[in-house]
Amino acid sequence: MALYNAARAPYGIRYSQPNTSRSSISGEVVAVYAQRSSMAPVSSAASVFLPTAAAGEKTLRPSFVREADERPRVAHNHFSDEVPVVSLEGIDDGARRGEIRARVAAACEDWGIFQVVDHGVDAALVADMARLAREFFALPAEEKLRYDMSGGKKGGFIVSSHLQGEAVQDWREIVTYFSYPVKARDYARWPDKPAAWRAVVERYSEQLMGLACRLLGVLSEAMGLETDALAKACVDMDQKVVVNFYPRCPQPDLTLGLKRHTDPGTITLLLQDLVGGLQATRDGGRTWITVQPVPGAFVVNLGDHGHFLSNGRFKNADHQAVVNSECSRLSIATFQNPAPDAAVYPLAVREGEAPILEEPITFAEMYRRKMARDLELGKLKKQAKAEKQKQMLQQQQQKQSAKDKDFVASKPKHLDEILA
Repeated sequence: MALYNAARAPYGIRYSQPNTSRSSISGEVVAVYAQRSSMAPVSSAASVFLPTAAAGEKTLRPSFVREADERPRVAHNHFSDEVPVVSLEGIDDGARRGEIRARVAAACEDWGIFQVVDHGVDAALVADMARLAREFFALPAEEKLRYDMSGGKKGGFIVSSHLQGEAVQDWREIVTYFSYPVKARDYARWPDKPAAWRAVVERYSEQLMGLACRLLGVLSEAMGLETDALAKACVDMDQKVVVNFYPRCPQPDLTLGLKRHTDPGTITLLLQDLVGGLQATRDGGRTWITVQPVPGAFVVNLGDHGHFLSNGRFKNADHQAVVNSECSRLSIATFQNPAPDAAVYPLAVREGEAPILEEPITFAEMYRRKMARDLELGKLKKQAKAEKQKQMLQQQQQKQSAKDKDFVASKPKHLDEILA
């Protein structure tokens, strides 16, 4: 079993060692992410619709249809090269590191998103991770649903995912691995098919942790801080690997693969295939671009935690995923989050600025507030829709009432007038 070596962990981050008890991550965030439980019975397949089973369907099921203002405006393959691509070659050389740091800082100020190449992650490992993921999603429904994580289980397989409790589903299937701290791993929730996937996920998560720490070092320096500042702010860093599979969709213009959002954590490293579907906005959703897929690259999204630590200087990436009717798409998101009890407060407040947070809060509390805000916004949107429908109905009733009154008030013509 490949484990991250704490002795060589960059920037002094604490990595927990294996624990056979497979205990849950402590803190309030777990209450939102869901608690550990046993595998669901295979019989649950009969009551669950999987998007991978919709190959012959011509219309989208109502549970996936989004409101008009949430639907895609840009095609999945209408690519833009506006998001910077940064080579990490020479990242440990002084002059070259300064160039990388400047490009990363500019990208975070502008978009909160950039792509990295020459990152050092083993290309063969990346290929194995993607290949085995596709093999898993091609399995029969009953095999995938052995790891059903709906109803509060921590890790495994699920259709869509709605931490906000929304009614509209995203057009995707996912597998989630809680991979760091190592002591929090529950291997009973890691799929055992394909046979080699568990071992590959371990090596992949280890290499992604190393890349994330190097990027956090660059981001720390870009904020004018010591190299290890962001890593220390994360305390005992959490990592969650989420494998997203977006099947072909019968009506992709009516739905999303993943609704608009920002990630809650520090940074997210996204591996995507070349199909296209990741979209970003930097003007509050008025305009969207589809991020150009780059072979072998990782897309780096800054999350809410990173945004707060920079005192708002660096944007938290506002993004979504769209789907298409031509082919499936695969992406693998590795979320690097602080420990639930880590303090959230600006580390870099420049002269003339005020902190964007009134006081320090824990990451667990930050996450709870984010979810509560999303729930409230969803509730207000539903209320506004209901009110609009009520007003339209009243207007229709008023028009009909006016027609009825006109009909009653009109005098019938005399026969002589009719025959005249």
